[in-house]
Amino acid sequence: MSTTLHDVARHAGVSIKTVSNVVNGLGRVSAATRERVLASVAQLDYRPNLSARSLRSGRTGVIGLAIPELSLAYFAQLADAVIEEAEQRGLVVLIEQTRGGDRTREVELLRGPRRQLTDGLIFSPFGMTEADTELLDIGSPLVLLGERLPDANVDRVTMRNVEAGAAATASLVRIGRERVAVIGAHLDARMGSAVLRYDGYVQALREHGLELRDDLVVEVDLWHRSNGAKAMRELLARGEPFDALFAMNDELALGALRVLQEEGIDVPSDVALIGFDNVDEGRFSRPSLSTVDPGRPEIAKMAIDLLLERIDGVTSDDVAPRELQSTFRIIERESTQAA
Repeated sequence: MSTTLHDVARHAGVSIKTVSNVVNGLGRVSAATRERVLASVAQLDYRPNLSARSLRSGRTGVIGLAIPELSLAYFAQLADAVIEEAEQRGLVVLIEQTRGGDRTREVELLRGPRRQLTDGLIFSPFGMTEADTELLDIGSPLVLLGERLPDANVDRVTMRNVEAGAAATASLVRIGRERVAVIGAHLDARMGSAVLRYDGYVQALREHGLELRDDLVVEVDLWHRSNGAKAMRELLARGEPFDALFAMNDELALGALRVLQEEGIDVPSDVALIGFDNVDEGRFSRPSLSTVDPGRPEIAKMAIDLLLERIDGVTSDDVAPRELQSTFRIIERESTQAA
């Protein structure tokens, strides 16, 4: 016989209502009680009857997460954080990839029949443009991740990209570096992480009285490791001396690090290096990679909070969209330590 809510409540020493609140992510339950209930759920192998729940509530208990590609460590680890947070609310996450942010794929995802399988969607757009903003009216709760589509009338969660870009650059200046290069810029773009992180880079240089040198700025389209390596080769070919590098994500930083090592350039003695995203591999590279931690668990929590408030009607449709920003911190590792 399958385990019931009554069984879990009896095992955890709480009421059936408390178990229901924990499983469904409703109400206010203390952290200690939630842990006790979840431990009982796991020990008794309780499995909610999603079909019955859906019939009673009109909800599926499933939310969607649409991201550009799981092959990028940042998005893989973000998906992990969203799944972990969703599980604490008794939710299942349906993950969709948009093939590197292909616009056609993003539009199909928003309009496709799979949206009926979910109660709401957390969406990180990349290929869609401002002309596509009206397509975000999908008839169910939606939360955007990132700064793209700035005019969208939708809840969103963003990073403090300007402040974080400035802090990353300043961390290089503080260890005595005066010619700080940057890779990953999108100089012709109007909005997006690249624009904001570059603004932070420029801001930090100005605040420390350092010159902005165009030859030390390398544009990169997709922030993949191979493009980080390509950008570093381009930077070295220019012949403009530099003693530090801010890579706009860790993938670019790790690609650049490989080329620097191939060329016999010591990190950090010759070039100090900092990335952005705090992906796991950076802890194990040699030297280990200094980086900006953008607060993925916080991003996941805020996105699910916003989504559930719309799903549950706590925040009505006539309430203006909210924008929340995660906190960040600089993680200093071997790639910026003094020789």
